[in-house]
Amino acid sequence: MFLNAPAPPYYAVIFTSQRTDIDDGYGQAAAHMVDLASQQPGYLGIESARDAQGLGITVSYWQNEAAILAWKHHAEHAAIRDKGRARWYQACITRVAKVERAYISPCAG
Repeated sequence: MFLNAPAPPYYAVIFTSQRTDIDDGYGQAAAHMVDLASQQPGYLGIESARDAQGLGITVSYWQNEAAILAWKHHAEHAAIRDKGRARWYQACITRVAKVERAYISPCAG
């Protein structure tokens, strides 16, 4: 599903990752992080996809940079993030961007 975000401006945190072959509770942890993030002030929503080779992109949307920093420093999120870097991801990068414009276009489907 596409996020039904408010009118810009707002922020996007783009997390791109390459998974390892280790599962060890990854799915449950990822689902819990989405649930926990959704309870944080300033959270707007999330979009995520992963291909068959394990490359994934997750974009979470936030009202402002203060909300992003609060989520970054949330103790439970930090612990799972550290576990992910140590076990679940071969490589990952996080980018933060300000969304200044967003367009919805009709597409043939």
